[in-house]
Formats: sequence, structure tokens, C-alpha cells
Amino acid sequence: MRLPGSGLIFGLPVVLDTNNEAVKECDKVLLKYKGQNLGVLEVESKWMPNKAREVKDCYRTSSLEHPGVQMVAMERGKYYIGGKLWGFELPKRVFPCATPAEVRAMLPAKQDVVVFQCRNPVHRAHYELFTRALHAPNVRTGAVCLVHPTCGPTQDDDIPGIVRYHTYEVLKAELGNANIKWAYLPYSMHMAGPREAIQHMLIRKNYGCTHFIVGRDMAGSKSCLSGEDFYGIYDAQNFAKEHAAELGMQTVPSADVVYTQEQGYVTADVAKGQGLHVKKLSGTKFRQMLRSGEDIPEWFAFKSVVKVLRDHTQQST
Repeated sequence: MRLPGSGLIFGLPVVLDTNNEAVKECDKVLLKYKGQNLGVLEVESKWMPNKAREVKDCYRTSSLEHPGVQMVAMERGKYYIGGKLWGFELPKRVFPCATPAEVRAMLPAKQDVVVFQCRNPVHRAHYELFTRALHAPNVRTGAVCLVHPTCGPTQDDDIPGIVRYHTYEVLKAELGNANIKWAYLPYSMHMAGPREAIQHMLIRKNYGCTHFIVGRDMAGSKSCLSGEDFYGIYDAQNFAKEHAAELGMQTVPSADVVYTQEQGYVTADVAKGQGLHVKKLSGTKFRQMLRSGEDIPEWFAFKSVVKVLRDHTQQST
């Protein structure tokens, strides 16, 4: 988890892979994305990686049930190549992704910036979570929250990135909150648990953030055969907290909030301590309601977000 030589901490390897036997050192390789010429790589090294060691170190498992392991083993090429890179232009995407410099420029100077990472549409519980984080003991008064979703490819059953982007845009307009900033990250989740928490903190520090909300079971994954989790529910939180100072950031553990009949959203501890009646709606039930056209309670989801998701669901059936 540390770079050779410098000993600096890093999250997950970012590599350029190929099956092309002809590529060799000193070659210049044109990098393309959907017909767009992005840059040129002058190849300085080409090697066959030890993928068994890579997946064990990064994902703590070699099981092909883990999506990250499956990606490394079955989708990446035989060789990794590295070298000097000359960029031409940024990729053109179906949704806008501001650069780190552009995001830093829109954030207030000398204020804490608490970042909320997500890969799914934002619902009421998420909103409660990241607005409460602004009042955490280690966050100064006047802080802002950067909602910074990953909009790249995720798992097969996830909502497409462009649809998620539209849910964020309509919610941004609906909330109209100056203390909540929005930007989008062109990143594909690896579901690497603790290592991915470090990856996200490194990325978000580059975007100008000072605090990172670490969810329970962040970037978690489980076996589809046994149902067992690959990581413990607090592994990512503990790992992020352990290395936060070295990264020059602080962590804010996500609050476990629930909706109650009597008091609306409160923490699970408050609900239990006061004997409040908790209302729940599972993700499976929510998707069924989207397809059937049933009214979805506003305590669970924002109307604007529901409309985008329902339109997508109807177009997909």
C-alpha cells in the first residue's frame, strides 16, 4: 500500500493494460477514448503483473466473486505498461466533470469542505447524513459540503451514470442550498473496502476537501454464494481514520440515521433509546414501487429524483 522508494501511501493501482505483444519500450502509443485522441504515452516499461498478488493486496481476497478481482483477472490485459504521458485534451463525456482546479476554485477559501461520496441517487437519508456531517465536532462553523458522486461504470445492476447524473442535477436545483456544492467524478468503483477509502481520500484531497464522510461498509462487497461480506462493516472507517493524519485529512463517520413516525429522522441510538417507531422501505420494494407507479413516500425519496428514476425505469421496460 506504499510506493517503493518514497514510502508514500496510495490506494489502488491505476494502470494501462494491453494484450498487444508488439508494444515495446521506447514506442509511442496513442491513447484514444471513443474516437477522441487524448494523448501519447512514451513507453518506458512493459511487464506481466503478478495479478494473484495484486488482487490479494488490493481486495484482501482472490475470489472471482469479488467484482474487483474479476475485473483484474478477466478484463485487464496480459501486460501493464508505463511511461511519460503527453495529454492533448480531456475526455468528452455525456455528463460534465469539473477538474480538481475547477472544483477548488468554486469552494470557499479557508473553510472546511466535507465531501460526500456516493454512487447511487441521493435520497432523504443521504441528505440527512451529509447535512448532519457539517455539524460534526471536528468540523468548523461555516463549512460546506461537496456532494461528489462517482459517475463512471459500476456494477451490472446499477443505475447508468447518465441517469444518476440527472437525479443529482434535479436535486441540486430543488434544494438550492448554497452550503451544498456539487461536482462529478469520472471514476469506476472497485468495491475495495478499506483500500478504496484511502483511494477516495487521496482523490478528494486533490479536489480541495478537508473532511471525508466514511460510510459504514464503504465500497463493500459480498459473496453471491455464501452471502458473507468480504470486509467488516467498520473496516473502511477504521482504516481511513488510522491513515487520515498522514493524508492531511479528517474523517467524519457517517451517522446511522432512521426515519421515525414521531420525530422524523433521528439517529438509530435515539430511536432505540426513546422507543420510537421506525419506518423502513427496502431497496427492492422501492424499485418495485418505481415500476408499478405506486406513490413513494416523501420521507424516503425526493419527488424530483423519483420522477427521473421512474422515467428511466419505464423506458427500460
